[in-house]
Amino acid sequence: MNPAGLAAAGTPRLPSKRRTPASPPGMADPHQLFDDTSSAQHRGYGAQRAPGGLGYPSSSASPQASFMADPVSSMAVAYGSTLAAQGKELVDKNIDRFIPVTKLKYYFAVDTVYVGKKLGLLVFPYLHQDWEVQYQQDTPVAPRFDVNAPDLYIPAMAFITYILVAGLALGTQDRFSPDLLGLQASSALAWLTLEVLAILLSLYLVTVNTDLTTIDLVAFLGYKYVGMIGGVLMGLLFGKTGYYLVLGWCCVSIFVFMIRTLRLKILAEAAAEGVPVRGARNQLRMYLTMAVAAAQPLLMYWLTFHLVR
Repeated sequence: MNPAGLAAAGTPRLPSKRRTPASPPGMADPHQLFDDTSSAQHRGYGAQRAPGGLGYPSSSASPQASFMADPVSSMAVAYGSTLAAQGKELVDKNIDRFIPVTKLKYYFAVDTVYVGKKLGLLVFPYLHQDWEVQYQQDTPVAPRFDVNAPDLYIPAMAFITYILVAGLALGTQDRFSPDLLGLQASSALAWLTLEVLAILLSLYLVTVNTDLTTIDLVAFLGYKYVGMIGGVLMGLLFGKTGYYLVLGWCCVSIFVFMIRTLRLKILAEAAAEGVPVRGARNQLRMYLTMAVAAAQPLLMYWLTFHLVR
Protein backbone atom coordinates (compact mmCIF):
# COMPACT_ATOMS: atom_id res chain seq x y z
CA MET A 1 0.00 0.00 0.00
CA ASN A 2 1.19 3.43 -0.85
CA PRO A 3 2.36 5.26 2.24
CA ALA A 4 1.19 8.53 0.85
CA GLY A 5 -2.29 7.12 0.50
CA LEU A 6 -2.24 5.85 4.04
CA ALA A 7 -1.14 9.20 5.31
CA ALA A 8 -3.90 10.83 3.40
CA ALA A 9 -6.47 8.37 4.70
CA GLY A 10 -5.36 8.69 8.34
CA THR A 11 -5.36 12.46 8.47
CA PRO A 12 -8.74 14.24 8.57
CA ARG A 13 -9.32 16.66 5.81
CA LEU A 14 -9.57 20.24 6.94
CA PRO A 15 -12.14 22.44 5.32
CA SER A 16 -10.73 24.92 2.99
CA LYS A 17 -10.80 28.59 4.11
CA ARG A 18 -12.41 30.80 1.54
CA ARG A 19 -11.46 34.43 1.77
CA THR A 20 -14.47 36.66 1.47
CA PRO A 21 -13.75 39.79 -0.43
CA ALA A 22 -14.14 42.93 1.63
CA SER A 23 -17.08 45.10 0.79
CA PRO A 24 -16.30 48.52 -0.46
CA PRO A 25 -17.06 51.39 1.85
CA GLY A 26 -20.66 52.59 1.67
CA MET A 27 -21.99 49.22 0.39
CA ALA A 28 -23.93 46.66 2.44
CA ASP A 29 -22.63 43.21 3.15
CA PRO A 30 -23.89 40.88 0.39
CA HIS A 31 -24.39 38.05 2.94
CA GLN A 32 -26.40 40.23 5.36
CA LEU A 33 -30.14 39.42 5.25
CA PHE A 34 -31.36 42.66 6.93
CA ASP A 35 -30.11 46.21 6.95
CA ASP A 36 -28.09 47.30 9.93
CA THR A 37 -30.20 49.99 11.54
CA SER A 38 -27.33 51.03 13.76
CA SER A 39 -25.33 52.32 10.84
CA ALA A 40 -24.51 55.96 10.41
CA GLN A 41 -27.25 56.61 7.87
CA HIS A 42 -29.95 55.45 10.35
CA ARG A 43 -28.31 56.88 13.47
CA GLY A 44 -30.17 60.20 13.27
CA TYR A 45 -33.59 58.77 14.22
CA GLY A 46 -32.10 56.64 16.97
CA ALA A 47 -30.32 59.66 18.42
CA GLN A 48 -33.60 61.49 18.70
CA ARG A 49 -35.32 58.60 20.51
CA ALA A 50 -32.54 57.53 22.85
CA PRO A 51 -32.59 60.34 25.44
CA GLY A 52 -36.33 60.21 25.97
CA GLY A 53 -36.50 56.53 26.77
CA LEU A 54 -39.02 54.00 25.42
CA GLY A 55 -38.72 55.45 21.98
CA TYR A 56 -40.37 58.83 22.78
CA PRO A 57 -38.67 62.16 22.28
CA SER A 58 -37.76 64.03 25.44
CA SER A 59 -38.59 67.64 26.15
CA SER A 60 -35.92 69.98 27.45
CA ALA A 61 -38.39 71.96 29.70
CA SER A 62 -41.44 71.19 31.86
CA PRO A 63 -44.98 72.02 30.62
CA GLN A 64 -45.29 74.80 33.20
CA ALA A 65 -42.08 76.42 32.02
CA SER A 66 -43.15 76.08 28.39
CA PHE A 67 -46.53 77.68 29.24
CA MET A 68 -44.90 80.61 31.03
CA ALA A 69 -42.40 81.07 28.23
CA ASP A 70 -45.22 81.62 25.77
CA PRO A 71 -45.77 85.40 25.33
CA VAL A 72 -49.54 84.98 24.96
CA SER A 73 -49.72 82.95 28.16
CA SER A 74 -47.66 85.55 30.02
CA MET A 75 -50.05 88.28 28.89
CA ALA A 76 -53.04 86.22 30.04
CA VAL A 77 -51.49 85.68 33.48
CA ALA A 78 -50.70 89.38 33.85
CA TYR A 79 -54.21 90.36 32.76
CA GLY A 80 -55.74 87.88 35.24
CA SER A 81 -53.60 89.26 38.07
CA THR A 82 -54.72 92.79 37.22
CA LEU A 83 -58.39 91.78 37.24
CA ALA A 84 -57.96 90.02 40.60
CA ALA A 85 -56.32 93.10 42.12
CA GLN A 86 -59.08 95.36 40.81
CA GLY A 87 -61.77 93.02 42.13
CA LYS A 88 -60.16 92.89 45.58
CA GLU A 89 -59.97 96.68 45.69
CA LEU A 90 -63.62 96.99 44.66
CA VAL A 91 -64.72 94.51 47.34
CA ASP A 92 -62.69 96.29 50.02
CA LYS A 93 -64.32 99.60 49.14
CA ASN A 94 -67.92 98.37 49.07
CA ILE A 95 -67.98 95.62 51.69
CA ASP A 96 -68.65 98.11 54.48
CA ARG A 97 -71.95 99.00 52.80
CA PHE A 98 -73.30 95.54 53.56
CA ILE A 99 -71.10 94.19 56.39
CA PRO A 100 -69.49 96.75 58.73
CA VAL A 101 -66.25 94.83 59.10
CA THR A 102 -64.41 97.74 60.69
CA LYS A 103 -67.11 98.18 63.33
CA LEU A 104 -67.25 94.46 64.02
CA LYS A 105 -63.53 94.42 64.74
CA TYR A 106 -64.12 97.01 67.46
CA TYR A 107 -66.76 94.86 69.18
CA PHE A 108 -64.44 91.85 69.26
CA ALA A 109 -61.42 93.73 70.64
CA VAL A 110 -61.51 92.03 74.05
CA ASP A 111 -59.10 90.20 76.30
CA THR A 112 -59.32 87.79 79.23
CA VAL A 113 -59.35 90.54 81.85
CA TYR A 114 -62.25 92.31 80.15
CA VAL A 115 -64.28 89.12 79.82
CA GLY A 116 -63.82 88.31 83.49
CA LYS A 117 -64.81 91.81 84.63
CA LYS A 118 -67.79 91.92 82.28
CA LEU A 119 -69.14 88.58 83.46
CA GLY A 120 -68.80 89.75 87.03
CA LEU A 121 -70.66 92.96 86.16
CA LEU A 122 -73.48 90.99 84.55
CA VAL A 123 -73.88 88.74 87.57
CA PHE A 124 -73.41 91.41 90.27
CA PRO A 125 -73.97 94.96 88.91
CA TYR A 126 -75.13 96.50 92.19
CA LEU A 127 -71.83 97.98 93.41
CA HIS A 128 -70.68 99.38 90.07
CA GLN A 129 -70.75 103.20 90.07
CA ASP A 130 -69.37 104.60 86.79
CA TRP A 131 -71.46 103.39 83.85
CA GLU A 132 -70.34 105.89 81.22
CA VAL A 133 -68.41 104.70 78.18
CA GLN A 134 -64.98 106.27 77.83
CA TYR A 135 -64.13 108.21 74.67
CA GLN A 136 -60.87 109.16 73.04
CA GLN A 137 -61.09 111.91 70.41
CA ASP A 138 -64.84 111.43 69.93
CA THR A 139 -64.32 107.69 69.46
CA PRO A 140 -65.20 105.10 72.11
CA VAL A 141 -62.23 103.16 73.37
CA ALA A 142 -61.94 99.44 72.68
CA PRO A 143 -63.87 97.14 75.03
CA ARG A 144 -60.67 95.71 76.51
CA PHE A 145 -59.91 99.17 77.93
CA ASP A 146 -63.42 99.92 79.23
CA VAL A 147 -65.68 97.43 80.98
CA ASN A 148 -68.74 99.59 80.17
CA ALA A 149 -68.23 99.30 76.40
CA PRO A 150 -70.50 96.84 74.61
CA ASP A 151 -68.95 93.85 72.88
CA LEU A 152 -70.11 90.97 70.71
CA TYR A 153 -67.68 88.34 71.94
CA ILE A 154 -69.57 87.51 75.14
CA PRO A 155 -73.03 87.47 73.48
CA ALA A 156 -71.79 85.29 70.61
CA MET A 157 -70.04 82.79 72.88
CA ALA A 158 -72.96 82.83 75.31
CA PHE A 159 -75.43 82.08 72.53
CA ILE A 160 -73.39 79.13 71.27
CA THR A 161 -72.94 77.83 74.81
CA TYR A 162 -76.67 78.20 75.44
CA ILE A 163 -77.43 75.99 72.44
CA LEU A 164 -74.94 73.37 73.64
CA VAL A 165 -76.35 73.41 77.16
CA ALA A 166 -79.87 73.12 75.75
CA GLY A 167 -78.77 70.04 73.81
CA LEU A 168 -77.26 68.60 76.99
CA ALA A 169 -80.47 69.21 78.92
CA LEU A 170 -82.58 67.61 76.21
CA GLY A 171 -80.20 64.63 76.08
CA THR A 172 -80.45 63.99 79.81
CA GLN A 173 -84.22 63.86 79.42
CA ASP A 174 -84.09 61.53 76.38
CA ARG A 175 -85.70 64.23 74.27
CA PHE A 176 -82.73 65.20 72.14
CA SER A 177 -83.08 65.44 68.38
CA PRO A 178 -81.35 67.62 65.78
CA ASP A 179 -84.69 69.11 64.76
CA LEU A 180 -85.54 70.09 68.31
CA LEU A 181 -82.10 71.62 68.84
CA GLY A 182 -82.41 73.57 65.60
CA LEU A 183 -85.83 74.80 66.70
CA GLN A 184 -84.30 75.98 69.97
CA ALA A 185 -81.59 77.95 68.16
CA SER A 186 -83.95 79.44 65.59
CA SER A 187 -86.38 80.48 68.32
CA ALA A 188 -83.65 82.31 70.23
CA LEU A 189 -82.51 84.09 67.08
CA ALA A 190 -86.07 85.00 66.13
CA TRP A 191 -86.75 86.55 69.54
CA LEU A 192 -83.48 88.49 69.39
CA THR A 193 -84.32 89.83 65.93
CA LEU A 194 -87.82 90.77 67.04
CA GLU A 195 -86.42 92.62 70.05
CA VAL A 196 -84.00 94.65 67.93
CA LEU A 197 -86.65 95.59 65.39
CA ALA A 198 -89.14 96.58 68.09
CA ILE A 199 -86.60 98.80 69.86
CA LEU A 200 -85.51 100.47 66.62
CA LEU A 201 -89.14 101.16 65.73
CA SER A 202 -89.81 102.55 69.19
CA LEU A 203 -86.78 104.83 69.03
CA TYR A 204 -87.97 106.12 65.67
CA LEU A 205 -91.49 106.78 66.89
CA VAL A 206 -90.30 108.52 70.06
CA THR A 207 -87.74 110.50 67.97
CA VAL A 208 -84.83 109.77 70.28
CA ASN A 209 -81.50 111.25 69.22
CA THR A 210 -79.03 108.68 70.51
CA ASP A 211 -75.74 107.12 69.53
CA LEU A 212 -77.17 103.68 70.21
CA THR A 213 -76.53 101.58 67.09
CA THR A 214 -78.05 98.32 65.94
CA ILE A 215 -74.89 96.43 66.88
CA ASP A 216 -75.04 97.97 70.35
CA LEU A 217 -78.57 96.67 70.75
CA VAL A 218 -77.53 93.18 69.67
CA ALA A 219 -74.69 93.27 72.21
CA PHE A 220 -76.84 94.49 75.11
CA LEU A 221 -79.68 92.09 74.34
CA GLY A 222 -77.26 89.17 73.97
CA TYR A 223 -75.97 89.48 77.53
CA LYS A 224 -79.05 87.72 78.86
CA TYR A 225 -77.76 84.38 77.53
CA VAL A 226 -75.17 84.38 80.34
CA GLY A 227 -77.89 84.18 83.00
CA MET A 228 -79.82 81.63 80.96
CA ILE A 229 -76.79 79.32 80.87
CA GLY A 230 -76.36 79.57 84.64
CA GLY A 231 -80.01 78.83 85.27
CA VAL A 232 -80.11 75.74 83.06
CA LEU A 233 -76.88 74.33 84.47
CA MET A 234 -78.09 74.76 88.04
CA GLY A 235 -81.37 73.16 87.02
CA LEU A 236 -79.51 70.12 85.69
CA LEU A 237 -77.48 69.82 88.89
CA PHE A 238 -80.03 70.72 91.58
CA GLY A 239 -83.41 70.48 89.88
CA LYS A 240 -86.15 73.07 89.82
CA THR A 241 -85.03 74.73 93.04
CA GLY A 242 -81.54 75.51 91.77
CA TYR A 243 -82.97 76.65 88.44
CA TYR A 244 -85.37 79.18 89.93
CA LEU A 245 -82.85 80.53 92.45
CA VAL A 246 -80.06 81.14 89.96
CA LEU A 247 -82.32 82.29 87.15
CA GLY A 248 -84.14 84.68 89.50
CA TRP A 249 -80.86 86.21 90.61
CA CYS A 250 -79.66 86.58 87.02
CA CYS A 251 -82.98 88.13 85.96
CA VAL A 252 -82.73 90.83 88.62
CA SER A 253 -79.09 91.44 87.73
CA ILE A 254 -79.76 91.82 84.01
CA PHE A 255 -82.68 94.15 84.75
CA VAL A 256 -80.44 96.45 86.82
CA PHE A 257 -77.66 96.21 84.24
CA MET A 258 -79.96 97.20 81.36
CA ILE A 259 -81.52 100.10 83.28
CA ARG A 260 -78.19 101.62 84.23
CA THR A 261 -76.71 101.07 80.78
CA LEU A 262 -79.56 102.15 78.52
CA ARG A 263 -80.52 105.22 80.51
CA LEU A 264 -77.25 106.83 79.42
CA LYS A 265 -78.02 105.95 75.80
CA ILE A 266 -81.72 106.65 75.53
CA LEU A 267 -81.87 109.46 78.10
CA ALA A 268 -78.79 111.17 76.72
CA GLU A 269 -80.16 114.72 77.05
CA ALA A 270 -81.15 114.32 80.69
CA ALA A 271 -77.88 112.59 81.54
CA ALA A 272 -75.88 115.38 79.86
CA GLU A 273 -77.69 118.10 81.83
CA GLY A 274 -77.45 116.17 85.08
CA VAL A 275 -81.08 116.87 86.02
CA PRO A 276 -84.26 115.07 85.02
CA VAL A 277 -86.06 116.68 82.13
CA ARG A 278 -89.77 116.79 82.76
CA GLY A 279 -92.04 116.28 79.82
CA ALA A 280 -94.02 113.77 77.84
CA ARG A 281 -91.13 112.91 75.55
CA ASN A 282 -88.78 112.19 78.45
CA GLN A 283 -91.42 110.00 80.09
CA LEU A 284 -91.73 107.99 76.87
CA ARG A 285 -87.99 107.47 76.86
CA MET A 286 -88.10 106.29 80.46
CA TYR A 287 -90.93 103.91 79.70
CA LEU A 288 -89.02 102.56 76.71
CA THR A 289 -85.95 101.94 78.87
CA MET A 290 -88.02 100.15 81.48
CA ALA A 291 -89.78 98.04 78.84
CA VAL A 292 -86.51 96.89 77.28
CA ALA A 293 -85.07 96.00 80.68
CA ALA A 294 -88.24 94.20 81.81
CA ALA A 295 -88.38 92.13 78.62
CA GLN A 296 -85.04 90.45 79.37
CA PRO A 297 -86.16 88.39 82.42
CA LEU A 298 -89.35 87.34 80.61
CA LEU A 299 -87.41 86.04 77.63
CA MET A 300 -84.85 84.35 79.87
CA TYR A 301 -87.61 82.34 81.51
CA TRP A 302 -89.48 81.67 78.26
CA LEU A 303 -86.42 80.23 76.51
CA THR A 304 -85.30 77.99 79.40
CA PHE A 305 -88.23 76.79 81.50
CA HIS A 306 -88.93 73.77 79.23
CA LEU A 307 -85.30 72.61 79.49
CA VAL A 308 -85.49 71.77 83.21
CA ARG A 309 -87.83 69.04 84.50
